[in-house]
Amino acid sequence: MVVKGKNPILMVLFIGVLMGALDIAIVGPALPAIGEYFSVDTRNLTWIYTIYVLFFMVGTPLMAKLSDRMGRRFIYVLDVALFGAGSFITATSPTLEVLLIGRAIQGLGAGGIFPVASAFIGDTFPPEKRGGALGTIGAVFGIAYLIGPILGGLIISYGWQWLFAINIPIAILVVILSFIFLPKTGRTDGKHFDWPGMLTLGVALASLAYGINHINTEQLLASISSLKVWPFLILFLFLIILFWKMEKGAQDPIIRINLFNNRQITLSSLISIFSGLNEAGLIFVPAFAIVALGFNNAMASLMLLPVVVAMAIGAPIIGRILDKTGSKILMITGGLTLAAGLFIFGLYGYQFHYFILSGIMMGVGLSALLGAPVRYIMLNEFPVSERAAGQGLININSSTGQLIGGALIGAIIASMGGDVSAYGFAYICLAISAVILTLLAFGLKGRVAELEMMK
Repeated sequence: MVVKGKNPILMVLFIGVLMGALDIAIVGPALPAIGEYFSVDTRNLTWIYTIYVLFFMVGTPLMAKLSDRMGRRFIYVLDVALFGAGSFITATSPTLEVLLIGRAIQGLGAGGIFPVASAFIGDTFPPEKRGGALGTIGAVFGIAYLIGPILGGLIISYGWQWLFAINIPIAILVVILSFIFLPKTGRTDGKHFDWPGMLTLGVALASLAYGINHINTEQLLASISSLKVWPFLILFLFLIILFWKMEKGAQDPIIRINLFNNRQITLSSLISIFSGLNEAGLIFVPAFAIVALGFNNAMASLMLLPVVVAMAIGAPIIGRILDKTGSKILMITGGLTLAAGLFIFGLYGYQFHYFILSGIMMGVGLSALLGAPVRYIMLNEFPVSERAAGQGLININSSTGQLIGGALIGAIIASMGGDVSAYGFAYICLAISAVILTLLAFGLKGRVAELEMMK
């Protein structure tokens, strides 16, 4: 379904994704203030990020499949409304427990926004224009991270609650514009949703996050043998094996196991996991600035600017280049740039000029790895009838990486005392993971093979 008048459609999708991405960008500057407000330590504070990612992962396959069956516009509006409601609960929460409920609702709605938006692009844009459109949507994350720290610096002095309240008017605007501009797609009869698989996957990932979050890197063996770690890691392994077997026999599985026979999909999935793990590192950049450079909360929030400006500029450029060069060369270049930036950040981030330089390099690298190329691959490899599910798989993969990354980085920093060396070690670990994803990218299809698949 390729329709005319695509610019208004792209505008509505752009604003909706911006809303969801803005929340991720604002959480970083808000974490120190929320920790002070509720008197919680870094390890428990991580759950404000982790619970969002967990429910994001639940919402992704659920909303993606529902959009394939019930129509893209209906589910897109539902996702935006859920996100707005969750933002309201988070902003008005009197306790940490209520705040976590709001974050969970936010994550559930946000999980469907990006895959449904990407599927809309696959439906409405011709193949030769999809890279540019996906690049435009990908630029939203850079713009959100650009706006987020600025808003954080300006608003946080009035209370961290206002950092989440900013989502509410945006959600109302997107709902109105969606009914005006987005085409109404038909409903299709589908099989029963795989609730047992979804529940099994959700519990498995929650167990993994809890176990990793309680690992003490300075007393590794002792912490792993504690009741707060090893039972949850074993439960995770058991449930993942069970989930794999369940999906093979499911009528409409959360993840189609047979798709991993496709090398392009398998490599893209692994790259997305490692990319998400590295993305989680951005959440802790303001806290690192406070520890390493001695900034206050407002100034520290602005230290994300080098990363986000690079992402905002890089994503649309990469999207346009993608239509000419293909995904492989861009993902290799992005991986190498990200790895170099993270090594510099971990080793020399306590010096202001290296902090800025490494931030720019990380932004350039992430704009390639989190933006258009991997979504371009999935649009090519998945059948039209499962486009949203294919885009949802990217979210599941990157969210898995974010979940592991957020818990792991929080555990490393907390267990090493939260000083400069703790943050440095955490980012060097991320740099090693960036090297691994770069090596994986060498196995992707070249441009000629991609063009053949598009035909």
